[in-house]
Amino acid sequence: MKKGFCCGTFDPITIGHVDVIERAAKLCDKLVVGVVVNYAKNCYFSLEERKKLVEAAVSHIKNVEIVAFSEHLPTFVKNEGFDVIIRGLRNESDFDYEIGLAQLYDYFLKGSCETIFIMTKPEYSYISSTIVRQNFELGADVSGWVTPPVYKLMKQIKNK
Repeated sequence: MKKGFCCGTFDPITIGHVDVIERAAKLCDKLVVGVVVNYAKNCYFSLEERKKLVEAAVSHIKNVEIVAFSEHLPTFVKNEGFDVIIRGLRNESDFDYEIGLAQLYDYFLKGSCETIFIMTKPEYSYISSTIVRQNFELGADVSGWVTPPVYKLMKQIKNK
């Protein structure tokens, strides 16, 4: 694999996301992490804030580039010439959702780009952005679920 694409809403990025991105980066010469607009979600953090959070979380990975976009994902993937789409999974529910997306991507991409799945480590499987957001908003210490730079930035954004 040469050029990979891993995307998500990342509202916010968790240590489970970082785990998947670190492992995906080892499979690619270049990995682009896309911070996407998800019209089905009402995000806590803005697109630009989420991009900054992702940048803070994965700055240690040398072959990773971060982009924010709101385009049709398969069209973006095709136009950018990605070889593979990498999706992270925590559990069976994620798989049920992600398999449908992979089939949709294949419909539009006509087999020109494969979708592969990476399971997060078991110790991160219960951590979701929703759980992080809900607990963070209630004032709980979520520093164990996000990287230290992300936690610091989340607190700065909230206190604006």
